Amino acid sequence: MERRLIPVHRAVAARLVPTGDPLEIPSGVFVTLTQSLGGTYTVIHEGNMARIDGEDADALGFEKETLDFSPPVAGDTRIDPANVATALASVFDPEIPVSIVDLGLVYDTNIDAHNGVNVTMTLTAPGCGMGEVLVHDVERRLRQVPNVTAVNVELVFDPAWNRDMMSEEAQLTLGLF
Repeated sequence: MERRLIPVHRAVAARLVPTGDPLEIPSGVFVTLTQSLGGTYTVIHEGNMARIDGEDADALGFEKETLDFSPPVAGDTRIDPANVATALASVFDPEIPVSIVDLGLVYDTNIDAHNGVNVTMTLTAPGCGMGEVLVHDVERRLRQVPNVTAVNVELVFDPAWNRDMMSEEAQLTLGLF
């Protein structure tokens, strides 16, 4: 976990973790950066953990992170499933320095005939207030994939998530192995 004190250059919207409640962090204060993965930022402000969207990277003095995909071959309108996998793997839980894929939160992904990407996913806990935020992250990242015309994310809680769904890498990262 990172621990770095950084200034806030302009007022910025954030979400309290884990409730998801909106918060505005004012300009000119210092926050402690705890995570900067997948183009989003988790900070500590006034003793509270908060997540700042990647669109607001400049408020923390960072450049907005975008995914870099090879351009499709001229005339090819198909979606490369590897690009979809890359986009999903770039979405990180705001509290845990592990991608939602390695956490086992993504249950199913398919590309439909109209170049839409459909994702079925869950959360580590049904009452997690960050669900809307993670769904937005998934949608935003998948829209960066060449030829994607629509994104549909369905949040489900059956089957219930458990730590056995995590990849071995995630378990090692979290010291659970």
